[in-house]
Amino acid sequence: MALAIRDVREHDLDAVLALNNTAGRSILVLDAAQLRYFYDHADYFRVAEIDGELAGFLIALRNGQEYVSPNYRWFGEHYPSFVYIDRIVIANAYRRHGLGRIFYCDVNSFAEVRVPLLTCEVFLEPADDVVVLFHGTYGFQEVGQQRMGEHGPQVSLLAKDLPSFTYVRDTYLEQGGLPDLPWLTSRITLLNHQEDQTRRLAGERRS
Repeated sequence: MALAIRDVREHDLDAVLALNNTAGRSILVLDAAQLRYFYDHADYFRVAEIDGELAGFLIALRNGQEYVSPNYRWFGEHYPSFVYIDRIVIANAYRRHGLGRIFYCDVNSFAEVRVPLLTCEVFLEPADDVVVLFHGTYGFQEVGQQRMGEHGPQVSLLAKDLPSFTYVRDTYLEQGGLPDLPWLTSRITLLNHQEDQTRRLAGERRS
């Protein structure tokens, strides 16, 4: 079995949408426009591919995005810097095989060199003890609760401290930035492409 965790590609989007919308009631349904927003703006959007088949995906965003999720906005109101896990979906055939932990290790590695906090939420309605236990054993703690809209489900808002960020910040981020290494690069999004174009038009040299 050959497993690859990689950035999403445009030709994956139909399969990602189908996987998301058949995942069950614990995953909010997306339409094509919402998924396109993630493709254009999500700081982390990676898929798991097993023997050429889409086995799952995880989407996460840093703070400062214009994203309408009430849970993302809650974290934005309470914390200045974070990576927010919007959703993780694993195909039925690959559940209970550790793929979720692989994704969480990967997004943790992405986050800990950029921000001090990794955040997400879990649904309390319906309650899922397996999901709660998974996040608890991975170091997440509840920092709040809220209801998603007037008639939406109650959720537990979770956060995980990333203590290694202090070292990265002091050693690299405040001293010129991260090393130019492939595993430290950010995915190209519409947002940072537009920012890069603005810098270049202003005459700033492209690194």
